[in-house]
Amino acid sequence: MAATIDSDTLRGYWRQRREIALFDLRDEGPYSEAHPFFAVSLPFGQIESRIEALAPRKNAPIVVYDDGEGLVRRGAERIEALGYSDVRILDGGLAAYARRGEVFRDVNVPSKAFGELVESIRHTPSLSAEEAKAILDTREDVVVLDARRFEEYRTMSVPRGVSVPGAELALRVHDLAPSPDTLVIVNCAGRTRSIIGAQSLVNAGIPNAVAALRNGTIGWTLAGLALDHGRTERFGALSGEGREKARARARAWADTVGVGVVDKAALDRFRAERDARTLYCLDVRTPEEFQAGHPAGFVSAPGGQLVQATDEWVAVRGARIVLFDDDGVRARMTASWLVQMGWQAFVVEDERLALDERGAAGPVRCAPRDAGAAAIAPAGAARLGGAFVDLSPSPVYRKGHAPGAWFVSCSRLKGDLASVPGDGPLILFSSDGALAADNLADVRAATVRPVHVVAGGLAAWVEAGFPIETESFNWASEPNDVYKRPYEGTDNARAAMQAYIDWELQLVAQLANDGVSDFHVVR
Repeated sequence: MAATIDSDTLRGYWRQRREIALFDLRDEGPYSEAHPFFAVSLPFGQIESRIEALAPRKNAPIVVYDDGEGLVRRGAERIEALGYSDVRILDGGLAAYARRGEVFRDVNVPSKAFGELVESIRHTPSLSAEEAKAILDTREDVVVLDARRFEEYRTMSVPRGVSVPGAELALRVHDLAPSPDTLVIVNCAGRTRSIIGAQSLVNAGIPNAVAALRNGTIGWTLAGLALDHGRTERFGALSGEGREKARARARAWADTVGVGVVDKAALDRFRAERDARTLYCLDVRTPEEFQAGHPAGFVSAPGGQLVQATDEWVAVRGARIVLFDDDGVRARMTASWLVQMGWQAFVVEDERLALDERGAAGPVRCAPRDAGAAAIAPAGAARLGGAFVDLSPSPVYRKGHAPGAWFVSCSRLKGDLASVPGDGPLILFSSDGALAADNLADVRAATVRPVHVVAGGLAAWVEAGFPIETESFNWASEPNDVYKRPYEGTDNARAAMQAYIDWELQLVAQLANDGVSDFHVVR
């Protein structure tokens, strides 16, 4: 049985930079309402599919908690069954922690709080939406660089904007704005990537005037200005001159911050020490470059997104992080931010790192996707006559599910499965069947009904020619499992967007009151 750890001891680990990971086993929706600063969302049902990527060292200290939902004991057992040897339960859960430290709303909080701290310390130049619009209406020598992922840019963008995801800014700005007289405006959807992107260019010492678009596309919308939709403009080819300018500037700034540089021999030593020290190897180039070829053992983590959402790749606070690029710019600029966020981050620079792995890396899993004797083919599921239960996240369920299927959250099986009508078999679906297989034992523990898993999930169901529903829904669990981000998509309420901006602006004060961040912004 897992031991317990109290909140003060946990916070001491963070202050001392000792390795530890804190996982919130609730769904992302409840997690986004309140959680400790360095807590990482790991919904109970996704333990097998996500934990090894987030915490690759099996003997690293792992702490789990909930807020009284009854997930931690079974969650700790599942993690221990995967080979983790130092699993602990946070004594008293979230309620007890809240008496010792701050609890935070939203997601990717460390990155967003850090962005606000950077702006307050460095006084990052910015323009309101109205100011930017007036400039764009009257000046030609302006470029608008959108620092978000291309998919977000394509959904909605500021007029004249070009997609240049965050890690690409310092590398490509010399080609995008070759004249030092050109004003460079950096935008994102809200605040963080605008601030970090603009400050990256300032840190790199480019000769141009630089400004962040204050509050990003949210600010633009709240000002009553129209966004473009469906644009596809992206950065072009990198010139040799642009690359050399960017490399020199990135090297100078990384040296100022104290970014470590390792060669292949040092990387091999780090890898040999992985049983004693957690190691993350991340490729910060674009996903397309990663797929075309990357070093063995590296994971795709585009640099701008890595700074924006570090906790989506890295859960063990105190770990080593090694970043790779092939240009000498993107890894250095990304690492410069991670170092200031309290991580021990290095860049690897060695031509002997062969780019011999191809394709997008699949998810790292700790357990096989095998439901054993409970597996049933789609045709058998259609004939069986039981109740269909879909364990996919609610947004996936909304996009399409087997006719009549009931949505049930994996984190609420015990109470919500009882509302699925009938007394015949329960037939479990998920998008590819893996999530359903992972949670088979817990479904069986929560019901007396026979349970089957559709092999291959909804994908196999569709491939076999069976229909899906997209307009009719059966909610056994409330669909609040996934947090709806007010800075993504085009259907967000104005009040939600304004509330999000207001929340970001108070993060520096909350960060100071909490006292565990270990952030240090280099001037």
